[in-house]
Amino acid sequence: MNNAQARKSISRLVVWGMVLTMVACGGSEKRTTPPGTTAPAVPEPNATTPAKELYTAADLALADVDQGMAAKGKATSEMKCTACHSMGENRIVGPGWKGITTKREPAWIMNMIVHTDAMLETDPEAQKMLEECLVRMPNQNLSHDEAREVLEYMRTL
Repeated sequence: MNNAQARKSISRLVVWGMVLTMVACGGSEKRTTPPGTTAPAVPEPNATTPAKELYTAADLALADVDQGMAAKGKATSEMKCTACHSMGENRIVGPGWKGITTKREPAWIMNMIVHTDAMLETDPEAQKMLEECLVRMPNQNLSHDEAREVLEYMRTL
């Protein structure tokens, strides 16, 4: 194999790696409309979204870990999050989750899960993480309840 063929093979591998990464981080979307129809677009919050749409500490009353919610959150995270996040301290693409609830406030975590784009546009800590990780966290389109379950699972790590 000459140098040109080797470069072409490497380029193909890189492209396939990128495609697989994007597919893995995309998770599985839930279809809420019948095939052949379109649903109205639900815009992701952005820099102009009023702060009241973002979660605050008052929105999240945390008590003891709800093991039922944590189990559901674990299942969701295995499907949508583990391609980029480890459950330990090490970073894969995004930061590891072990001890994350001692480093970040629950409202901040919920906002990163549910209001990803708004956080990456407006929050200095989220922007710092983006600079470190070099990959924008994809919006996984989790509901409030699913995100809350993932948060509950994070609390068990």
